[in-house]
Amino acid sequence: MDQLNDINAHRPWKKIARRKTRQIMVGNVPVGGDAPITVQSMTNTLTSDAKATIEQIKRMEAVGVDIVRCSCPDEESTAALKEIVQAVSVPVVADIHFHYKRGIEAAQAGAACLRINPGNIGAADRVAEIVKAAKDHNCSIRIGVNAGSLEQELLEKYGEPCPEAMVESAMAHARILENHDFFNFKISVKASDVFLAVAAYRGIAAACDYPLHVGVTEAGGLRTGTVKSSIGMGLLLAEGIGDTIRVSLSAEPEEEVRVGYEILKSMGLRSRGITIVSCPTCARRRYDVIKTVQLLEERLAHITTPLTVSVIGCVVNGPGEAMYTDIGITGGGNNTHQIYIKGVADHRLKDGDVVEHIASLVEARVAEIEEEKK
Repeated sequence: MDQLNDINAHRPWKKIARRKTRQIMVGNVPVGGDAPITVQSMTNTLTSDAKATIEQIKRMEAVGVDIVRCSCPDEESTAALKEIVQAVSVPVVADIHFHYKRGIEAAQAGAACLRINPGNIGAADRVAEIVKAAKDHNCSIRIGVNAGSLEQELLEKYGEPCPEAMVESAMAHARILENHDFFNFKISVKASDVFLAVAAYRGIAAACDYPLHVGVTEAGGLRTGTVKSSIGMGLLLAEGIGDTIRVSLSAEPEEEVRVGYEILKSMGLRSRGITIVSCPTCARRRYDVIKTVQLLEERLAHITTPLTVSVIGCVVNGPGEAMYTDIGITGGGNNTHQIYIKGVADHRLKDGDVVEHIASLVEARVAEIEEEKK
C-alpha cells in the first residue's frame, strides 16, 4: 500500500470509496476494478517520426507515465507505430479519427488500445472492422466521446452538447461493441467546460460499469489547465469516479504527468515521489521558504519513493505539520532551524544550507525504505 494511504488509514474522512467497475487490460496495465488509478499523457511529436516520438515517451516514462497515446492520422504514423511500441516500456494507445483503416493498421502494429471517437469514425460496419482487429490483436478500445464532436443527429435532438447527449452517444457505441461480443473497453465523455464534463461523467458512471477514462479536455495552458483539471477531476475522483486520468494541457507532456500525479497524491489515491507541505510565507518566516521549496522540488525530482517533507517558515504551524511528515524543518531565530525526523524533533541546523541538508536527509531515508523492502 502507498505510504500516503498508510498515513490516512485511520482517517475515515479521507477515504474515497471507488466506483465498482469491471477491469480491462491496456497492454500489461490493468484499468478499473481494484487497480490503481493510472496516469496517461499523449505525445505531440509527429508519430511518423519514430525517433522523436520514442524520445518523448522516454521522458514521460522518467516522470512515471503509465500509458501513452499517440495520434495516428496517416499510414506513415501507423507504420512507425510498430517501432515505437517495441522501443518503449509503457503501453501505447493509438488515437484514431475519421479513418477506420488506421485503427486496423495500429492494431496490427502492436497498439495496446485503440481510441476511437464515435462521432467521426463512420458507419457501424467500420466500427465492426475495428472491433475485429482489436480482437485479433488483443487490443482494448476506448470509446472517446467529446462534446465538440458529437454526432449530428444528437446535436439536432438536444440542440447543443449536453450531458444527456454525451451519455447517449457513449452508450450507443458501447452497445455496438457488446453486440460484437467485445467488452474489453473503457469510456470517456470529455468536455472543455468543467460542469459539462462532470455532469457527463456522473451520467455515464450511473449508466454502466465500464472503467472510465477521466479528463477535462482542451483545458488550456499549464496554470489554467491545471486548475480546471484539478477542479473537474477532483469532484469526480472524490465521488469514486475515474479509473485512468489524462490532464490535457497546452504544455509539454511531462507536465501533464506531473500534474496528474499531484492530483492523485492530494486526494490520497496514489503516491509517487516527494510530497512537500510548505507555508505561503509571511513576516514571521525565518528563511526563504519559497526559494527553498523551488530548489527542493528540482533537487528531489529524481526520487520516486513516496515521502512527505514539511517546509515551514516559523514555529506557529511548523511543529504541528512536522508531526505528520517524514522529514520537516521549522524556521527559528538566529538562523537556527529545528529539524524533525518521523514527526519528532531530532536536531538543529545552524547557519547551514537548508536545501542540501534536507535533501541529504531525504535521500538517506529513501535508501532506508528501499533497503527495508528487500
